[in-house]
Amino acid sequence: MTQKNTVEQDKVNESLKDQLKVKRGVDGLGLFTLRPIKKGEYIIEYWGPHLTDEEVEKKGGQYLFEVKKNVTIDGTHRANTARYINHSCRPNCEVEIKKGRVLIYSKKAIKAEEELCYDYGKEFWNEYIKPKGCRCLKCKEKVSI
Repeated sequence: MTQKNTVEQDKVNESLKDQLKVKRGVDGLGLFTLRPIKKGEYIIEYWGPHLTDEEVEKKGGQYLFEVKKNVTIDGTHRANTARYINHSCRPNCEVEIKKGRVLIYSKKAIKAEEELCYDYGKEFWNEYIKPKGCRCLKCKEKVSI
């Protein structure tokens, strides 16, 4: 790995530190908030070791987050709580990449006990979600109509 991430715990908004919980969601395990979150509030960072494109080709997997040319974050480690944020076609969070860091913010006001989700993007969608079908709440509502 090209760069070691020395973080031993999540980089979480301090006011949310004990207010995020991993539990069963719409599509396997998901990340939920135990308290309301305001629109635009920083929630958590998606972190892990930085990999080169060559290392990504060897490793593969679904927890890889490209942050810039030839730099991808490997978020596989279970201590990276942000890895549990699921995809949604109607997301309540959004990703901002700043200086090679992946920061998750609320896109709208989020209620307590609500699952956190963001749009994983077209490339991930085509490779991993489309072949199996999307299971987010928006798509489940379409199927049940």
